[in-house]
Amino acid sequence: MILTTPAQFARERLSVYLRLMRADKPIGTLLLLWPTLWALWLAAEGTPLWPILAAFVIGTFLMRSAGCVVNDYADRHFDGAVERTKNRPFAAGEVSEAEAKILTAVLCLLAALCLLPLNRLTWLMSLPALFLAVTYPFTKRFFPVPQFYLGLAFSFGIPMAFAAVQDEVPPLAWLVFAANVLWTLAYDTIYALADAEDDVKIGIRTSALTFGRHAVTLVMVCHAGFTLLMAWLGCLIDAGWPYWLALFCVAYWQYKQYAAIQGRDRQQCFATFLRNNRIGCALFVGLWLHFLWL
Repeated sequence: MILTTPAQFARERLSVYLRLMRADKPIGTLLLLWPTLWALWLAAEGTPLWPILAAFVIGTFLMRSAGCVVNDYADRHFDGAVERTKNRPFAAGEVSEAEAKILTAVLCLLAALCLLPLNRLTWLMSLPALFLAVTYPFTKRFFPVPQFYLGLAFSFGIPMAFAAVQDEVPPLAWLVFAANVLWTLAYDTIYALADAEDDVKIGIRTSALTFGRHAVTLVMVCHAGFTLLMAWLGCLIDAGWPYWLALFCVAYWQYKQYAAIQGRDRQQCFATFLRNNRIGCALFVGLWLHFLWL
């Protein structure tokens, strides 16, 4: 019999909890963070205060982590039947339901502490953001396009950022919000294409299944809508050439995504999903350079 010391036990549980939070897979945090950074730079015209920036960066990580824990809790009876998720902590029997609930509460509490230096409007806007984050995983049971719901959840950092900087949410914030909903719907539908066969077996609802043979068309329509709205944003802020160059790269990468997902190959679709990170990064760099050179 192997005896485990308290330190060894703590390290083992921490390892499990970090995997449950997907700390080893930062793509979700990055896809959530880029639009929030766009909003902070737009709201502050390129010079967000460091306390606000730190609050949103840390809060984004914490809330994405909490969302992952809730997601695995909601899917605990299904993940074992899906090739890509069969080794997750719940599917592997490494974590209990009580542990997941406690971890979610701790992460949400820590995220709430990030709001302390921010204004009252930001606190109020955090309530619908929290609701969307914790309810999204359950929409896959009944809502035909849960990726749209995820888009709402992944976009709420945008109006919150404007609220934190300007103490109001101007129309410009909702323009970026709408664009990001479309972008999220596009890349998460690509993600869903990778799991389509498994989702049919376990009865999960996704946009890839709802739109069927038109799913790739849906992706490209959403990408096009996103790019057009971000072009409108560029016109409204009188963006300089770095932003337009970034948007040109985005349009090119979107075209490449269309070619990559045509065959609906599982590995190709997942790799294409991951490449959306560079879209978010490129637009942030374009905005950063635009305001830097004003």
